Parts: sequence; C-alpha cells; structure tokens
Amino acid sequence: MSSSGMRMENINLKSLEAFRAIIQTGSATAAARQLGLTQPGISRLLASLEQLVGFQLFYREHSRLIATDEAKHLTSEIDLLLNNADRFLALARNLHKTETGSLTIVAPQSFSSGPLADAVASFIQLYPKISVSIESHSPQTARDLVAQRSIDCGFIQLPENHPGLVVKPMLDSDLVCAVPAAHPLCDRTSLSLTDLSHEPLIMLGQGRPSRQRLETLFQQHGVLPKIRLETHSVATACAYVQRQLGIAIINRVLAQQYLNDQLTLVPLAPAIHHHYGFIYSAHAPMPKLVAAFCQHCSQFFSSQRMD
Repeated sequence: MSSSGMRMENINLKSLEAFRAIIQTGSATAAARQLGLTQPGISRLLASLEQLVGFQLFYREHSRLIATDEAKHLTSEIDLLLNNADRFLALARNLHKTETGSLTIVAPQSFSSGPLADAVASFIQLYPKISVSIESHSPQTARDLVAQRSIDCGFIQLPENHPGLVVKPMLDSDLVCAVPAAHPLCDRTSLSLTDLSHEPLIMLGQGRPSRQRLETLFQQHGVLPKIRLETHSVATACAYVQRQLGIAIINRVLAQQYLNDQLTLVPLAPAIHHHYGFIYSAHAPMPKLVAAFCQHCSQFFSSQRMD
C-alpha cells in the first residue's frame, strides 16, 4: 500500500512499539525481550509496518538492525503517537474522576519550589489519592509539551500567545531588590534604578522579554547597569547576594523562599510587575482533574493576595 492510501485504522500500535524497541535496542531479539514477544513476532510486526508505510525501515549490518534515513525521520512522530496513546488510556481510566488519577505540571524551577509548592500541597490534601509529577523545561519546550498534551498543564510568564494553548491569568508579582543584610541600602523603603547605578548587580533572564523590559527602563533613566553576574536561577542569584557579591533584581514571589538573615528584599520603584498564567492545551476540552487544579490554584493565589 502506498503512503497516500494509508488510513488511520491501518496503524497497529504494536507495530509502532516494535519499531521503537528496535530503535532502542538495535536488534529484533532484544526488542522481543523488551516487549515480551517472540523474535518472529517482532519481525512480523516490523514487516507489517514497512508494508503500511511503503518503504524499508531498517537494514542489517553484521548482527544489528540499523535505521534507514526515512525511519530516523519517523522516530519522533512515533514517540509522540505512543505517548499520546498512553495518555489516552490514562485519561480513559480516570474519566469523570477527580478523586483519583495523575497530574503532570510544568513550571519554572523557582516557581515550582516557591509559590506552586504550597498550592500543590493543599491540592493533594483535598485529593489524597492522586499522584502529581512536577517538571521543569525551557519556556518554549514547556509550551510545546502542554500544547501537544504530553503534559497536562503548567505555569508560564505572561504575555503568552502560543496558538495551541489556553491561558488563564493566575498570579502577579513585583520586582524587588535582594540586598545583602549588611549593605547600607538594606534599610531603605524602596530603591530606584538610579540608586543602583553604582552598585554591582546580579541579573537574571538575559535575552528574555522581562529582562529586555528592565534594560529599556535602565536606558530611560539614563543608567548603565554595572552587571557583575548573570544567571537564569533565582536561587543562584540569592546565593551570591548572601555572599555580598551584589544586589539582585528579582521577582518577589519567587524570592520569598530564599529569605534569611543574610539578605533582605527592598521594593523597586517604580513598581515593575511580572504576570503568570495557567496553561493547558487548546486542542481538547480541559480534563476534569486539570479543571479542579486550575480552580484550586485560582482560589489559592487569590487568598494569598488578600493575606
């Protein structure tokens, strides 16, 4: 059958699993062991898939099966198909259930260990039978994984306009200056960009939109920042502030978890705000467990603002 005549109902998931197992192991025998099948069974599945796609997927080199160039192009799509099949089965098993099931969430690492930790902990108290997995990826990867439904939901800094995502604004936070406790500026009620003009700075998010906005404000105030250290981690920035290497301009809600007697947080004036949104895939209705978590987070973060 030619590829133009291929129909969805002809695709055998077992054949795709056999393909992936051969890619991973390099032999039909090892793939059979991995899947709990016989070697002839693996060979039949592979032959069936090759007949379906209309070209050879592997060639033999000594005792190993080597993927053809065409097979290599298919690998990532087959992984996605099988992952989505697994997620479909998990969703089917947990349909109409919020008291059981699993939830995979993606968020920036500092967000996961900071404001998200309390939200997840209180959600698990309400639904003690669920399992939760927290992942951290680059913003672009996080967007794609949620849009493809490989991850249930996540949190991301706004604005966000990925066409495959639904975004619900969830949490706001202002920028603050993390100042060493012994520093002369630590007792100020606020700090301006001009106040920081002669201070060594620890800066985050080089190249990201939030950093570009901050750099624009420095320019508007006629200040050339003295950058001593660059990092993408709030934890790292605070660690160096504690060692008196400079002042960090960081997100208040992410910085709270690192407060101790070695650093203090001083508001930045004028106030600069970061906004975070809850994201899920636009390609399917929101699953019931994701909807319950979204509503819980909305209520949780609203109560935090009132406190």
